Amino acid sequence: MLLAEIIQIALAAIRANKLRSVLTLLGIVVGVFSIIGVMTAVRVLQNSIESGLSNLGSHTFQIQKRPVMASRREWLKARNRKDITYEQGLELKERMTLAKYVALEDWEGGKVVQHGSQKTNPNVSLAGEEPEGIPTNNWEIQYGRSLNEHDLQYSARVAILGSEVVKKLFPFGGEEAVGKEIRVGNDRFRVIGTFEPKGASLGGDSDNRVVIPLSTLFAIYGKRDRSIHIMIKAAGPEVYEDCIEESRFHLRTIRNVSPSDEDDFSIFSNDSMITTFNEFTFYVKLGIGFISFISLIAAGVGIMNIMLVSVTERTREIGVRKAVGAQKKNILAQFITEAIVLCQFGGVIGILIGVAAGNAIALLLEVPPSIPWDWAFFGFALCAFIGLVFGVYPAWKASNLDPVDALRYE
Repeated sequence: MLLAEIIQIALAAIRANKLRSVLTLLGIVVGVFSIIGVMTAVRVLQNSIESGLSNLGSHTFQIQKRPVMASRREWLKARNRKDITYEQGLELKERMTLAKYVALEDWEGGKVVQHGSQKTNPNVSLAGEEPEGIPTNNWEIQYGRSLNEHDLQYSARVAILGSEVVKKLFPFGGEEAVGKEIRVGNDRFRVIGTFEPKGASLGGDSDNRVVIPLSTLFAIYGKRDRSIHIMIKAAGPEVYEDCIEESRFHLRTIRNVSPSDEDDFSIFSNDSMITTFNEFTFYVKLGIGFISFISLIAAGVGIMNIMLVSVTERTREIGVRKAVGAQKKNILAQFITEAIVLCQFGGVIGILIGVAAGNAIALLLEVPPSIPWDWAFFGFALCAFIGLVFGVYPAWKASNLDPVDALRYE
């Protein structure tokens, strides 16, 4: 029999028993949906993280008091660490020899920025930066100028606006914003520049920010009880790893960490964040994969059941086929193919629903959608395997029917 004819027979069997087919295929759909949905969501989050981390730039890393991504236990443990003080950051800057830039920064969140009658929502991040903080954060100036040492030395009331802030306050774009006065809370600043758009990542908008000199942030919001961030850009990719180790050694010395104690600060970079994320998601993938496999096994039993029922209902048809010359291998191939087609039908539905559900996360996080083609292919192949394994016995039973007994079957 031609493959196309076998597939038509399989589809006709599905149409002839719609409710039974739907209930049988539900297990396949749920199992494949679980795998593809979770893997799509994980892929979306991974792409979002990689996109967000690209903001750090090449061969750049950051040192903070707490880890950016960690388990609850590690986070609570890090909470008791001593703050990284501004003075410690300055001393580290003086000691570093393998770095191209070393910049100190700190942040304030939840600010309202206003220009005239226009104002933003209370969700703008206010960053206090040194001049070197602009390249270490991989920010690009679109209009105007960047921060300079004069701004830092005299705690100048100047600001650089992210593109989202520009959109809300200046309808004619960033060029219009340069030279204008804005208010952040009750404090006034003169806009000296605007940033190139960077885009959203991890549900946050990296363009929704205002950057001012770090000394100005300290003057307005205070310097005590702060743990600063240290941004370091290595002199080149060939000394990147050595630069990380150099910063670790010097900061441990500055903070009087005993040789037997672990670091009381966290270093992260693009690669380390992605590695940590993959470690977190590995066990999620493993657990979901196991549960989904059990679901597919149960669905396979359902496929076997419907195929056995189909063999019983079509006993006379099998007898006619054998009577007109169909061989055992033809009957075997027919029913195995039908089982595989049934599984693949459910698998395609599960893949489509899983991709759609997984990419709902992308819409919520406002990041580009992702289609895990590798996992979609794996799900498709797994459905074929389930159909083959659980279709063999019904196909074998059908192929071994005696033609005379089959023709007399009522």
